[in-house]
Amino acid sequence: MRMRRKKHGAERIAACSALLIEHPELLMADPSAAFPEKKPLALEIGCGKGAFACGTAAANPDVNLIAMERVADVACLALEKATECADTRPDNLRFIIGNAENLPEWLPAHSLDTIYLNFSDPWPKSGYKKRRLTHRGFLEKYRELLVPGGMLKFKTDNHDLFFFSLEEFEACGLEIVWKTEDLHASELAATNVMTEYEANFTAKGMPIYSAHVRFPA
Repeated sequence: MRMRRKKHGAERIAACSALLIEHPELLMADPSAAFPEKKPLALEIGCGKGAFACGTAAANPDVNLIAMERVADVACLALEKATECADTRPDNLRFIIGNAENLPEWLPAHSLDTIYLNFSDPWPKSGYKKRRLTHRGFLEKYRELLVPGGMLKFKTDNHDLFFFSLEEFEACGLEIVWKTEDLHASELAATNVMTEYEANFTAKGMPIYSAHVRFPA
């Protein structure tokens, strides 16, 4: 479902500009420049309304997190959520409004320790496979961006996307460190930070699929 355009969206985004990386191409020189302190860097691709980004930043004060969202009206909500809770979490969260295709133009090689993919668009039609964020074309981009041994942490409610992704991980020679077909019944449930979609799906009794994948040196 397409989100209704936000009233005064540009002004609302501007009001949260302290958390927005408006010129992500400048990160190429030094990604840490966007943050007060240099720390290991993580990236969430497709942050939605920001619940996971805010929760993960709060739970991991020793990590800097960039949350990226391609739809400006959705990013507006995430920025507002993060601004509202700015006083109750470390200053370790920033946002980019943009597309994952552009990541190699914005971040230097081997600058990320972790990439999060949460409930990405499954692009179910077979002709759209290359658009899936776990397609091998994207995985090779992530390989370049992650440090040797860096991790991809993936969650989805979509059965077909999950098993497609497992095949892509193996085809690219990646190590599947951990996987589950029911995240909320797994040993990682207690420390799992939910997204808005995830909370909705879980309330309906839908299983959440998840995998942690290492990119070998």
